Amino acid sequence: AQSKTVLGYYINVQRVPNNCKHLPKRIVLKDQEILLNLSMAYYTINISAYNQAGESPQTTYIVPDFYTTDLPGQINVRHEGTKTVVTWTPEYSPKCFVVDWGTSKEDMHMKIVSTTTGSFILDNIQPYKLNKIMVHGSDACHCESFARHEKTFGVARFYSVEGVPRIGPTNVTILNITKHTALVQWTEIGAEDCLGFLQGYKISYIDSARTESPAVTVNASTTLYHLTGLKERTIYRVQVSGFTSAGEGPRTLSQPFRTPKYGTMEALCNCAAWHQS
Repeated sequence: AQSKTVLGYYINVQRVPNNCKHLPKRIVLKDQEILLNLSMAYYTINISAYNQAGESPQTTYIVPDFYTTDLPGQINVRHEGTKTVVTWTPEYSPKCFVVDWGTSKEDMHMKIVSTTTGSFILDNIQPYKLNKIMVHGSDACHCESFARHEKTFGVARFYSVEGVPRIGPTNVTILNITKHTALVQWTEIGAEDCLGFLQGYKISYIDSARTESPAVTVNASTTLYHLTGLKERTIYRVQVSGFTSAGEGPRTLSQPFRTPKYGTMEALCNCAAWHQS
């Protein structure tokens, strides 16, 4: 556009995924704002300005994820062999449901399901990957129009097959060491490395006499644990691992520390101190 005078704006609202052959009609605005009533499906919004000289390049805005627990329905996911069965009980009776599923915005799939079904079967879902499924109710079931009428019924996340975490937590450190206590702290395992729903962490520790204390488990939201009942003037080695419903993942490298006879002291800087007493 060569003129500084903007006459208006073109707005294109694009649903992702969009199995329709024809793109929805663009919206023409004079104002610099628009109120959109969207479902929790993924959307991109393309905005361009126009004047007497022509149309500007588009600016693309990706609508961020919505996070809410205040949804009218509950989605249930169960596994039958290699198939994933999704069921729901509608709180109202729209003409159809629109089902979205995938691992990310770039990997979403869509299908329109009749209300008489109330269920949906997914085949060939990749194992060990977190999937998101969304069910939207709509009173307009034609491909060109349902996106303007759909309302999100429920959202669920699932794994077709869960595995154990591929790694342990990182940055394991030992702090606040006293004669009989020590604080173990770590950084959580990233979602991409969990390969399943992380249920918690397991803290294992052993003293210089190779006496292993009973392992301690904490929930997945915890990233520290206070060891108690330790012996004074004793070297300990600590390992931390994560676990899912499929089992325990690999433990971290041993982190050594020594309890003092009096007061407090720092964790040992390297494993060579393990051989000193």
